[in-house]
Amino acid sequence: MLTLKLITEDTDRVVRGLEKKHFKGAREAIDQVLATDRSRREAQQQLDKNLAEAKKMAAQIGQLMKEGKKDEANAIKEQVSQMKDTNKQLEQQMNDAQEDLVRQLCQIPNIPYDEVPEGAAAEDNRVVKSNLKECTPADTVGNWDCNPTLGIDHPLPHWELAKKYNLIDFDLGVKITGAGFPVYIGKGARLQRALINFFLDEARASGYTEIMPPTVVNAASGYGTGQLPDKEGQMYHCEVDDFYLIPTAEVPVTNIYRDVILEEKDLPVKNCAYTECFRREAGSYGKDVRGLNRLHEFSKIEIVRIDKPEHSKESHKEMLSHVEGLLKKLELPYRILLLCGGDQSFTSSICYDFEVYSEAQGRWLEVSSVSNFDTYQANRLKCRYRREDTKKTELCHTLNGSALALPRIVAALLENNQTAEGIRIPKALQPYTGFEMID
Repeated sequence: MLTLKLITEDTDRVVRGLEKKHFKGAREAIDQVLATDRSRREAQQQLDKNLAEAKKMAAQIGQLMKEGKKDEANAIKEQVSQMKDTNKQLEQQMNDAQEDLVRQLCQIPNIPYDEVPEGAAAEDNRVVKSNLKECTPADTVGNWDCNPTLGIDHPLPHWELAKKYNLIDFDLGVKITGAGFPVYIGKGARLQRALINFFLDEARASGYTEIMPPTVVNAASGYGTGQLPDKEGQMYHCEVDDFYLIPTAEVPVTNIYRDVILEEKDLPVKNCAYTECFRREAGSYGKDVRGLNRLHEFSKIEIVRIDKPEHSKESHKEMLSHVEGLLKKLELPYRILLLCGGDQSFTSSICYDFEVYSEAQGRWLEVSSVSNFDTYQANRLKCRYRREDTKKTELCHTLNGSALALPRIVAALLENNQTAEGIRIPKALQPYTGFEMID
């Protein structure tokens, strides 16, 4: 959540940032926070004043008793007793205000960085890079430096390819669980496992420490990274135990550092994790969510960094470069988008999306989001670091990204590598699959 210091000292910038994010009632929400904080501080000040006065009165009582002025001492004792009742009321008022303040702050999203473009929705996002360009008929098939062309008359979407080559059974998933829980079979299952191992090996080679976290978390962990309160109802909730199935490994991995003070010399912390992820995806219907395009359970490798503020932007660039490198090695057509204010997540300060192109579907498929959250998550987590020079503690910056999410990568690999003979496996992946073609 936003720090009270930022809201108090730079109110106008906070309001402008919330308006860029299209947060309704930004000014009113901030004014309410400031009013609640004033109420809390006034109660605290009065309580401190009363406690100081009570301390003086206690000294007076002792002196009066020594002087034999019992009646005067008892009169002051009565005042102290009345003051204790008042102090209890002030403590309650202060605690209530503090609870209200936290509740209000939890309803306010993070503010975007200045470089985040204005805009209300996905169509306002800015394409900052693409490996596609116009090409001539003489260009070779599979050269993703130009607009993709498969060289076959009727390219099939991945759900038809999955059925043709017996790779994924969507109907069997419906039988076992429901829609959005596919069953991977044979080379389809091996392709999944190959991608997981490939992505983990690439992350380790880039200096990330592999973590194998739980896929079920408590409410404190969901709160720490901003998934709770769950405003859109996208998390699966195990109500008996009050646990949640994770929507991403970001939640358990980042929460490793909840209530932790790190040393500056140990930053940045770099972790990666493979997990299954679970999202209800309520309200998702239609052709754009067919097949692997949108699932309730899916595999994903997440990279997470904890860094100091002055280095977090450099960390973000390195994460973007890492994800781009994966797409290059998989020989996929891709583009990178800088999300506008209105399309950013609740918790991010800046976010870039990676999309791969599906020639068979004729559309772009999002495969990764790489975000810098500034101090927003760290403030919830109470994740701090100790500076080497001053020995003072400050809030860390947290960052994460998908490196990568498997479903749409699999969809793009199947669709963009289909030939008359079968489906070609990219060279970088062949040592992991153990086969060069799906036929």
